[in-house]
Amino acid sequence: MIRKLILVLVILMWTTMCGTASAEDLGIITGGAKGTYFQFGLNLRELGKKFGYNIHVYNSRGSVENVYAVYKRPKTQMGIVQSDVLAFVLKVKSNKVLKQIARKTKMVFPLYNEEIHLLGKNEIASFDDLENRRVAVGKEGSGTYLTAKLLFEVSGIKPAQTLAVGTNEALAMLKAGIIDAMFYVAGFPVALFSEHVSAGDGLHIVPIGNKSITEFYPIAQIPGGTYPWQSQAVSTVAVKAVLVSFDFRRNNCDNVGEFANIVYENLDWLQQNGHPKWKSVDLDYPLKGWEQYDCVKKYRRRGNFGGTSQPMEKNPLLDAIKEIL
Repeated sequence: MIRKLILVLVILMWTTMCGTASAEDLGIITGGAKGTYFQFGLNLRELGKKFGYNIHVYNSRGSVENVYAVYKRPKTQMGIVQSDVLAFVLKVKSNKVLKQIARKTKMVFPLYNEEIHLLGKNEIASFDDLENRRVAVGKEGSGTYLTAKLLFEVSGIKPAQTLAVGTNEALAMLKAGIIDAMFYVAGFPVALFSEHVSAGDGLHIVPIGNKSITEFYPIAQIPGGTYPWQSQAVSTVAVKAVLVSFDFRRNNCDNVGEFANIVYENLDWLQQNGHPKWKSVDLDYPLKGWEQYDCVKKYRRRGNFGGTSQPMEKNPLLDAIKEIL
């Protein structure tokens, strides 16, 4: 009887271990819990479950942190980043680590346009009115931080003060009158603005039409009614969100390629069940300057393709941004 019991326990343990081993683990680093990156990560996790993948979705400060995390951190095979961050990495040639990151950071898929939200007091009528104003530019390590810095560099507009704070803190400061405007680069609708801004706050989305900026960034629009307190469409500019991986080869190539195939073949499921921005995703969009990861292309030929963030470690990409901008 004892022998039989031991045999049953051994079989149960073996079955459990086999079941666990059959699931593939992948990590994706995204953004803040109220942002579109994080919501996309959760959607990919749900899709992965249907096909035996354990997708671990990590919070972060955003794109700058994510590029370095995909390169440096274990169990973080993918990340979502802004296209202008990728462009910046490609242009920085003076740092050995950045050259390695630029050479081996690979695009899995282009995703969607991220509209640049500039939320400001009603007296701020346009981007150019940020001259000599106090502006929150996003936390260091975020894509918002880099984009805001680049916008000021391109336009020549010089605010009196830029504050590197997170979006939640920035919104609280804006409501309290401590700052005049804040940036948030994210695909609309942004949960933070839907849930924590009201018509009584005296705030609005500021149009971005500066000629120098619109020559550098694609023009976009945030439709009227995107937020309950915003009745009119607002002109702005956008960057492209991109799903990336790092070409380590060992154990990374096939897992990322197979999962990318699943995403491609189930885009309709994501569009029906995921964040509204999935409806604007074109996985075949030709992103200038970037080729698709060859590990993804391999599975493309086979298939029918057409938590809380930890303190950020020293990051040479962030150091380069601060030095140049």
